[in-house]
Amino acid sequence: MLLAALLLLISTEVHSTDLPQLPLVPYPQHVSLISSPPAVLDPLRFTFSTQSRSVLLQEVFDRYHKYLRLHDFEQKLNLTLKKLDVVVKDSNEELLLETSENYTLTVNTDSAILQADTVFGAMRGIETFSQLINTYNYTLPSVQITDYPRYKFRGFMVDTSRHYLSVSVLKQLIRAASWSKLNIFHWHIVDDPSFPYCSTSFPDLCVKGAFSPDHVYSQTDVLDIILFAYRHGVIVVPELDTPGHTLSWGKALPGFLTHCPGHGNIGAPYGPVNPTNEDVYPVLKALFTEITSVFPGQFVHLGGDEVHYPCWKSNKDITDWMSAHNMSGNYDKLENYYETRLLNIVNSLNKNYIVWEEVFYHHVDITPQTIVHAWKPNWKKIFQSATTAGFRCILSAGWYISRISYGEDWQNFYQVDPRSFNDTATPEQLALVMGGTMCMWGEHVDNSNVLSRFWPRASAPAERLWSPEYITDVGFMEPRIEAHRCRMVYRGYPAEPSFKRGHCQVEYTWRRRR
Repeated sequence: MLLAALLLLISTEVHSTDLPQLPLVPYPQHVSLISSPPAVLDPLRFTFSTQSRSVLLQEVFDRYHKYLRLHDFEQKLNLTLKKLDVVVKDSNEELLLETSENYTLTVNTDSAILQADTVFGAMRGIETFSQLINTYNYTLPSVQITDYPRYKFRGFMVDTSRHYLSVSVLKQLIRAASWSKLNIFHWHIVDDPSFPYCSTSFPDLCVKGAFSPDHVYSQTDVLDIILFAYRHGVIVVPELDTPGHTLSWGKALPGFLTHCPGHGNIGAPYGPVNPTNEDVYPVLKALFTEITSVFPGQFVHLGGDEVHYPCWKSNKDITDWMSAHNMSGNYDKLENYYETRLLNIVNSLNKNYIVWEEVFYHHVDITPQTIVHAWKPNWKKIFQSATTAGFRCILSAGWYISRISYGEDWQNFYQVDPRSFNDTATPEQLALVMGGTMCMWGEHVDNSNVLSRFWPRASAPAERLWSPEYITDVGFMEPRIEAHRCRMVYRGYPAEPSFKRGHCQVEYTWRRRR
């Protein structure tokens, strides 16, 4: 009977070789070609049409008119397609992780209709519609598409502490992310090198912790980015990483960090937050109260990675405190003490929170709502342990796009699947895997190169997070990722080549920005 079941599974399995080769990234869940002649879009009369009164949806229409760069052209074909009818079922425009992004798209020779549950599903569908259009002759195939994301949490992380990224560059990253149907911007906004976030509660943090007054994000900047992301269907998740990675906090907050000459961070005589200093916790409460107020999304990332225990170990005041509290020599317990107090603060603010994997495997007493973020090579063991314990997980291991290698390294990213941690994982465990986040750490990127280094390489993990599980063939992805790269270039984005040789019909032209 087992053999018969396996043979049935094999006989019904879908292969990428069976799918229509269309220039779509990420590839939709279900695609069927219709036996009708291709549509030919009328560039001078084409419109997006809807009964919805949504201002947000109208902004999407305006945006895609610009992306398509519609213009008159000489051709002999009949112009058959003059509009895309867009139907949005739900007028609620709140953006949550649970918000439906489902849509169906039907294109015939002389008609096209997009139906979506929400305006955000319509956004995803309009992107797919735009990808179907051959921008050189305005033809597009007759096709039926039913689509929805495989994972709800599809993120990209940007580090703005090691090198500052301007607001305009962050917006360009968000815009490009929406083209690959990502929905989470994980903003690693501060770290050891600098504190560019300008807090209203503690203004000196950016005054003394940023590289310069020109390398900061004002409250206006932050709100601008949050609103821009929302208009592209992207939720912003801020990360304030503690107790490690906090050197930039120290100048504004005397006594906040542990003094440990010879054991500090990046050559400084200071290390992680001093968890034995009671003055630390009111600061954390005020700052996280502000952060959870400024960022309206459901999540805040609390960090918790790479806590440098030798610094704590070298500080006599800390070791004496540990002796008095029955935890001598056990620095996992000291970290647990700090994290427990921090989590109590965040729990009181009614936010969902994410922590790096160390908080889990150091046995911190975390609540059942905690999301474990795995980033190390042993991520499969972390996922197995965390999901067995009932915790939700997201993955970044294997998706560090800040690490580059010669050749088509996007192919390595394409092999990673967050649910591949255990062949015997139960359905309940698999359901706890929320998705993943590709990471761009800032050691070697700034405004000059982050856009091209990010894309189109990030489109590979973006597809694994959206498309069906069985779409894993690099050969099926190769022509599509190159088409996606050229589409980005056509839209004015400096996406780097995805292959060693080739060209786009419209090449990127560098423009001096004043």
